[in-house]
Amino acid sequence: MDSDSTVTTCYRHPKVECHVRCTRCERYICPDCMREAAVGHQCPECVKEGARSMRQARTLTGGRVSAVPVVTYVLIAVNVLVYLAELLRPEIVDRFAMVGAGLLGPDGEHYVWLHPYPGGFTPEGVVDGEWYRLLTGAFLHLPPTGGTFGILHIVMNMAVLWNLGRLVEPMLGRVHYLVLYLLSALGGSVLVLLIAPEDAVVGASGAIFGVGAAYYVMARRVGAPMAQVNRFMAGLLLWLVISAVVTSWEGHLGGLLAGGAVALVFAYVPRGGRRVLIQAAACTVLLALLLVAAAVKVSGLTSGGAPL
Repeated sequence: MDSDSTVTTCYRHPKVECHVRCTRCERYICPDCMREAAVGHQCPECVKEGARSMRQARTLTGGRVSAVPVVTYVLIAVNVLVYLAELLRPEIVDRFAMVGAGLLGPDGEHYVWLHPYPGGFTPEGVVDGEWYRLLTGAFLHLPPTGGTFGILHIVMNMAVLWNLGRLVEPMLGRVHYLVLYLLSALGGSVLVLLIAPEDAVVGASGAIFGVGAAYYVMARRVGAPMAQVNRFMAGLLLWLVISAVVTSWEGHLGGLLAGGAVALVFAYVPRGGRRVLIQAAACTVLLALLLVAAAVKVSGLTSGGAPL
């Protein structure tokens, strides 16, 4: 053997002799550092650099592709945990329900007062500045004291969210999906405040109706077979009609309209560098409109402490 021959070693493990080069940077790599490539092997750094330079897959709306609907699972978990908290502290419902002006005066009329009434009559809900109720009510459900329907309320809502969310979240991406869900929940609460401010409303139904509207919009956008989608929407609309008798149809309709509007923006804004900016601006405008509408309604309710 030629004594002048040079022994080649791994650039990451200098004590390990090797004879294979990275096909990208041509540094010597040992078996522990070899990463299979389309041709030959690459070192760990080149593999990472290649992964960063690859274009990330995106959903139709511009969100990141995700096979696991994590947001849906988290939303279901939050709703269930809050319901379990209701078992221990039923007063949670009274504190966080979407209450607009559910105050009953001595004469049986609904009143709103800015200051304590001589008879101990005080304001509550968003008219008392508790604006968080517009969202927190969407994570509450009828307590167990509501009888069998109290349990069915959360079971039915979570079952629908489980099935719908696993379809819609991968279509939109996690961030888009969460934004749509929250704006739908807010839209449902605001419509309740505008039309039936005396109601104490709870439930994720408004947000779920928004997700249902998004399912319909996205299915049409991608050209999916509409027979099954139309049957689903017929069932959703039937649920809306039935809710006019047994529960809050205002919350359901508000969520449906808000979710449909957000989904249309997400689905039909053209691709390009400004797509995310346009989508964010549209959602911000919708949020502002909902909050302004709620503020105007509350201002009208509280002026002069007049009956509703």
